[in-house]
Amino acid sequence: MLEEITLTDKIEVTQNGALQIRHRHAIIDSETGEEKAASFHRHVANPGSDVSGECERVKAVAAAVWTDECIAAYQASLPATEPESDAPADEPASGLSSFQPTSTTATKA
Repeated sequence: MLEEITLTDKIEVTQNGALQIRHRHAIIDSETGEEKAASFHRHVANPGSDVSGECERVKAVAAAVWTDECIAAYQASLPATEPESDAPADEPASGLSSFQPTSTTATKA
């Protein structure tokens, strides 16, 4: 009989406190213990993000690493958000609407 299991098999802490989390999905023959197939899914949880849906190990690492100072330093490292543009929705704010492509001529060798 085949059994599908999912494990959180790797939790890495980056320099800025982000957690890189890897889940391993495997199909195991429950009679022999032989692994028939496996795949991985990775994602990142940034300091202060919601980890309530993660396993207890991830929650424990986040609680230990994500101090108030860590979260504040992470938030301070984020780029400032730019104010909304007053440009009409059908016209790019960058001025690309005035872009005029140059013509090219193909030559045969």
